[in-house]
Amino acid sequence: MKVEHNIHPPLLRELVKVAVVGAGGTGSALLPRLMQLHFAMKELGHPHGLQVTLYDDDIVSKANIGRQCFFPQDVGQYKATLIINRLNQCWGTKWEAVPKKVKKSDRINADIIIGCVDSRKGRAAIIGASSGYHCYYIDAGNSENTGQVVIGELYEGNRKAIRLPHVADLFPDMVNVELDAKDDKPSCSVAEALQKQSLVINNTMANEVFNLLWMLFRNGKLNYSGKFVNLETGVSRPIALDTDVWQRMGYVARVPKQKAAAASQAAAA
Repeated sequence: MKVEHNIHPPLLRELVKVAVVGAGGTGSALLPRLMQLHFAMKELGHPHGLQVTLYDDDIVSKANIGRQCFFPQDVGQYKATLIINRLNQCWGTKWEAVPKKVKKSDRINADIIIGCVDSRKGRAAIIGASSGYHCYYIDAGNSENTGQVVIGELYEGNRKAIRLPHVADLFPDMVNVELDAKDDKPSCSVAEALQKQSLVINNTMANEVFNLLWMLFRNGKLNYSGKFVNLETGVSRPIALDTDVWQRMGYVARVPKQKAAAASQAAAA
């Protein structure tokens, strides 16, 4: 059954609280795009735009220069603080940096949470920290030449619409911490980092997140709920807004009775 997803109405009239977890390759590329979105939303009539909080406890290393959005003089400083301070100085905003790692025991109260982490432990922590809040959760993860972006909803709430499944609904293995690689050590040089991962993949994933959010706020709805990207083959595949597609991926959506009845009548006709 095809699903129509419209934006949560309060996000069109109230300040939109966004939490970004991870200021590495994808996170550092995404933050300037979120500022573009903030500016565009206000120009198009949104009363407040975005209020972003960036979480990351990592500091800039020499291996980050050139591949991530940092400069040689940044080495040794907190990534989250650097990015947020620069954007605030340029745009006059009051976005916030939290130079710490998100844990399950933390509490993130946001309208949209964007996870720019590649570890299963990191994803599990984000879901745990947002437990109890009805919000969007966008996962942006990648490997050497491939990546996925999935937008879903955390917490059922009392909405009558079909809930968008998040990354852990569709891919439970992605939050199974036992499957995390045990030997994924940080790169010691830019060259080593580039051998491990495409120079382009993080910017690509950041753009996919950017496009999902642009569609959501510009059109008030989504045309798909995620995308798989393979830079080596040049192929990208969207995740359709369709309960049958989700079921083939292993997730059975809870369909409100009236919607299920309407779908049955339409199929019979």
